[in-house]
Amino acid sequence: MNEQHSQEELEKLRHSAAHLLAAAVMELYPEAKPTIGPATDEGFYYDFDFGSAPINEDSLVEIEKKMRFLVKNWGAFERQEVSAEVALQNYRYNSYKTELIDEIVQSGEVLTLYKSGNFVDLCRGGHIEKPSVNLKYFKLLSLAGAYWRGSERNKMLTRIYGTAFFSQQELDEYLKMKAEAKERDHRKLGKELGLFVFSDTVGKGLPLWTAKGATIRRELERFVVDEEIKRGYQHVYTPDIANLDLYKKSGHYPYYKESMYAPIQIEEEEYMLRPMTCPHHFELYNAHPHSYKELPMRIAELAKLYRFEKSGELTGLIRVRSFCLADSHIVCMKSQAKSEINGVLDLIEYMAQTFGLQPGVDLSYRLSLGDRADDKKYFKDDASWDFAEDALRQVLQERGSKFVEAEKEAAFYGPKIDVQMRNVNGKEDTAFTVQYDFVMPQRFDLQYVNENGAVEQPVVIHRSSIGAIERTIAFLIETFSGKFPVWLAPVQVKILPISDKYLDYAQEVYSQLLRENIRVELDNRSERLQAKIRDAQMEKVPYMLVVGEQEVADKTVAVRSRDTKEQNVVSITDFLANIKSEIQERKL
Repeated sequence: MNEQHSQEELEKLRHSAAHLLAAAVMELYPEAKPTIGPATDEGFYYDFDFGSAPINEDSLVEIEKKMRFLVKNWGAFERQEVSAEVALQNYRYNSYKTELIDEIVQSGEVLTLYKSGNFVDLCRGGHIEKPSVNLKYFKLLSLAGAYWRGSERNKMLTRIYGTAFFSQQELDEYLKMKAEAKERDHRKLGKELGLFVFSDTVGKGLPLWTAKGATIRRELERFVVDEEIKRGYQHVYTPDIANLDLYKKSGHYPYYKESMYAPIQIEEEEYMLRPMTCPHHFELYNAHPHSYKELPMRIAELAKLYRFEKSGELTGLIRVRSFCLADSHIVCMKSQAKSEINGVLDLIEYMAQTFGLQPGVDLSYRLSLGDRADDKKYFKDDASWDFAEDALRQVLQERGSKFVEAEKEAAFYGPKIDVQMRNVNGKEDTAFTVQYDFVMPQRFDLQYVNENGAVEQPVVIHRSSIGAIERTIAFLIETFSGKFPVWLAPVQVKILPISDKYLDYAQEVYSQLLRENIRVELDNRSERLQAKIRDAQMEKVPYMLVVGEQEVADKTVAVRSRDTKEQNVVSITDFLANIKSEIQERKL
């Protein structure tokens, strides 16, 4: 963004562009009903009820052309305060606007309309002063379906997305970034590389992993378990289903009921697919008494979880209904909390750096705080909230980590540090979380015997080291553009015999690599070598081993990487030593 324009000015520009979009639509589709049109982090959108009017992606060209024609005569936005009667009369044929008007009236807020050109819209304000001068560099991007007010119980509307900037250069750079992001989108690459599929017959938001996708998962899971065990975690297994009373006891059921699957009736009891593992781990802890000498106890699990996400919010692997979380609950003394939080952040940063991600560059920290005044959403214990928030804040400050504080973003049982990452489309997602919990120890009566023989209550640190496996894989697909480092690549080596005459030797090499636990494939098709190389590159295989007459004679292989045309002839022994070192060190 141009330095001379603030974020607030950019929001005003984009909000004004949303008005212009609505004006153009109403000129071209007079029967359409405009609803709402806010600015967003990346641009703007406006939702319309087009009724029976046909509209598709091709329609955007005509709408954008009309926007450019209209804005030439747009002066400053004129603010009008109106009564409820006048507003309702103006929008008597638009039930969406009248619903908004009724809500504004009930809140006691002043009703305002804003006019520019011949278009008037219900709006609170926030526009640029000279639309005809500044509102030039915009682009309509796409159409999407969107339920009115975000509820599936309401009518599906048509959402038109666009973006706007203060200069052509900024717009061009953004469009270039979007084009590159489209090529790197994990949904596109996942399909091309054959990593996962979705089936409406199986169910929305329930990914099916192919053998190649499962290989990436397995490598990540091994990485997590091995590294966590080195750091003193106890890896466990707990069931994917539990009695509903468990979640009532934890308090999750009333707080997260809307995102849980409906209970299942079994022999006069109600069971539920688990949306989280905390209660399971607390019951494990309570299986026998504990001494202070056993703390901290770091209970970890690669846990399959199930949450009901609205179908309109499902996004490839980033937002699914079934996922595997690298989860853990650290039961510790209050005096150990800061040290444990530090250890968790060390682990998160180590794992992120293994993927080539740098804290402060690719990762950012958000300290999510509670709201003392909201007893319904947040557990009432001001002293505990103060202590917990201060502990998390001190850890981040002492580490020298840059972070922002976010009010009302905590869970009901305590504040948290959210580790944020942006995907290729620029959207920020929470990748990992570290949470201080002073509520669950009370609800589950967690105890330990201190050094004086007295019973005390511990605290719990909830954390995830690499987050949900699905979301992490989506991020890695996009980060590497499908070109995974060797240790993660589903197929690490492809053997390419120049012709069928060399198949026997190619098979020998294949068997030798297989015995050394290298993920290898043999391309035994009767195709030209260039076709085999091209296909291996399309599959983004890290190494190709070309074998022909000379390689057979010398018992060597011609090594070619996916990113170069050069071939390096080496012995099989040397190749194995190099690739095994690369895998063991998890080189990028």
